[in-house]
Amino acid sequence: MSHTISQDKAVTIHYVVKNGDGVTLDQSAEERPLAFIFGRGMLIPGLEKALEGKTAGEELSAEIPAADAYGERHDGLIQTVPRNLFGDQEVNPGMQFRASTDNGEQSVMIIEVTDTEVTVDGNHPLAGVDLSFEVKVVDVRDATAEELSHGHVHGPGGVEH
Repeated sequence: MSHTISQDKAVTIHYVVKNGDGVTLDQSAEERPLAFIFGRGMLIPGLEKALEGKTAGEELSAEIPAADAYGERHDGLIQTVPRNLFGDQEVNPGMQFRASTDNGEQSVMIIEVTDTEVTVDGNHPLAGVDLSFEVKVVDVRDATAEELSHGHVHGPGGVEH
């Protein structure tokens, strides 16, 4: 009986993701494929759409526009804050911090530092970037009741919390 990828299936994939210039941004390690429960928002929307209905052994390529990946960039997420908010911490462009915002916790990247001010960008580093995925579906199975209640796939021999 072949399982197809659909809501709440436990899915294992290998993937390579590149940006529009063909530069590899991320890929799964040979011995560590990505395992997840499908339809729980663990993947970017465009990749979920591309995977739906596929079966183990299938390979696919998916071109995913930014809007269906990490979203478009929003200038409103770029803010300048007083340097003294960071206290004695070293602050350099390219560093990432967790910040508490009106929208909850979010990662911000520092893009500019002066003596008195720090400019941070709350956009995802891949916001505004069109992505291209090469995916091989390794395994598709029914998720267990325990996996569904925890919201993630448990590895061989249980899960580390």
